[in-house]
Amino acid sequence: MKIETLKKRLERNRPMTSVTIRIPEDVVEDLKRLAPLLGFSGYEPLIRAYIGQGLRTDLERFENETMTALIASLKRRGVSDEIINEALSEIVSS
Repeated sequence: MKIETLKKRLERNRPMTSVTIRIPEDVVEDLKRLAPLLGFSGYEPLIRAYIGQGLRTDLERFENETMTALIASLKRRGVSDEIINEALSEIVSS
């Protein structure tokens, strides 16, 4: 994930929206029991943390798969490993 995107995600006062989901009662009870043990003020922040964690994992996986496909496509078109590595180094250092 890009540093700028990550910084925005860490801002405390990001706009929020309400969502309604149905969750089994026993799961909610487990979340309520776990939240304070994990340092959360309630079960809703814990749910947000779980969603955020899963979302970041999936976004990173998708971005990695996209990058791998792009590199393979460039190689099929005759772009040398040296040029690809230079371009990747440029991206990482910026």
